[in-house]
Amino acid sequence: MLKRKPISNNFIYFFGALGGLLFGYDTGVISGAMLFIGKELEIQTGSFEDGFITASVLLGAILGAAIIGPMSDKLGRKKLLLSAAIIFFVGALGSGIGFNYTLLVTSRVLLGIAVGAASALIPTYLAELSPADKRGGIGTLFQLMIMTGIFLAYVSNEWLSPSGWLGLNQNVGWHWMLGLAAVPAALLFIGGLSLPESPRFLVKQGKMSEAQKVLSTMNPNAKLVEEELYDIKLQANTPSGGFKELFGPMARPVLIMALGLAIFQQVMGCNTVLYYAPKIFISAGFSEHFALQSHIVIGLFNVIVTAIAVKIMDKIDRKKMLTYGAIGMGASLLTMSTAMLVLRAGNGNVGSWICVIALTLYIAFFSATWGPVMWVMIGEAFPLNIRGLGNSFGAVINWTANFAVSQSFPMLLIAFTPDHAINAEGQGIAKLFIIYGVLCFVAIWFIAKFTIETRNRSLESIESDLRSKAHAKGYLESDYVGIK
Repeated sequence: MLKRKPISNNFIYFFGALGGLLFGYDTGVISGAMLFIGKELEIQTGSFEDGFITASVLLGAILGAAIIGPMSDKLGRKKLLLSAAIIFFVGALGSGIGFNYTLLVTSRVLLGIAVGAASALIPTYLAELSPADKRGGIGTLFQLMIMTGIFLAYVSNEWLSPSGWLGLNQNVGWHWMLGLAAVPAALLFIGGLSLPESPRFLVKQGKMSEAQKVLSTMNPNAKLVEEELYDIKLQANTPSGGFKELFGPMARPVLIMALGLAIFQQVMGCNTVLYYAPKIFISAGFSEHFALQSHIVIGLFNVIVTAIAVKIMDKIDRKKMLTYGAIGMGASLLTMSTAMLVLRAGNGNVGSWICVIALTLYIAFFSATWGPVMWVMIGEAFPLNIRGLGNSFGAVINWTANFAVSQSFPMLLIAFTPDHAINAEGQGIAKLFIIYGVLCFVAIWFIAKFTIETRNRSLESIESDLRSKAHAKGYLESDYVGIK
């Protein structure tokens, strides 16, 4: 009988993070599909129905993120990753068929549930599989997959549009744009069948030999594996927690950190820039063709910068990366706003090109720092007994902030746009981005005061430090571990 060859670490990390590609594709593809959906389904531009087709994914994501964490603590990471793949597949097919508004929105909500589940589950899964000295880079694979998915969505939008490479009819192309997500969803399910369960979850279930086998696969150093398994056993003796423990004194520092990072990542304007980059380029005086082509270039640039972040993530402290990123993002937004207001960007002049360069630099700083680091830090900082619940909490807050910022942008843009002014919309965008830029600098204060450094530390040492600080403040263990 032939001995089955063990799967490689790269295979595990690739398929473990593949849900991020679906995350990125399903949130990015709608920007192109919406140009044609309204015409076929007779949906009026600017109506509630028009906006809800996009917003439905975000609302589904909030729901998916909320339910996945507690379930993963009870059922395991692998089972729910496979479940998310099935939901992705069904949602993608339903969206692709989308012959009426109800089916399309229902399918988009399903996709949102899978997206939210992936955002809460995958960072936890990757963090629990990774050796401490490689955890940052491996965790960043999730963000790399997201950016790759967004890039593929932009390419899909271009190729499948009536004026694109394939030149499909406008009533056909958008169905393919949305439906193609079923392909990676099927790959995720097939590859996911071979993935190992999280060793932390296995220890919680009393499956010590299986946990040791997984740890040995991920780390060839037998001594470190024994030490890590011993630490996991100690932490696993803590009873599973709920909301009392999540909001208790031990987890409170991580909870505050997760809350702040999740909100700041959105209110600094990241998704607004990604969603509305073409509108910004047009307001800066460039043509619609230039704006759409630039969207693809931005997507590719995101992938390249995030790939660089994978390489440097474990060489620079997480707090430093967040601080440098916030400085760069804030300076880029303020530069872009100044160019649009003072230089009166328009018709491709110097001010217009300053806007393009500043916007590109903003995206570079975000993709290398706040994009991946937020998910990595939330995925690795919560104690084991509430890790799934904690990651769900962070993801819910992040998706809620995403929804709030994305939905408020058009209304705020109208409020800040002066009547009868030259390049009025450009001035509105500039004033709004000044607010996002200032919030980047407020984030630096939050990083210094409320975040904890997690680079190159085992998950168990992070938890032990939280426990020690709670003890030092006079709290009893029964106050935060669910002991009756």
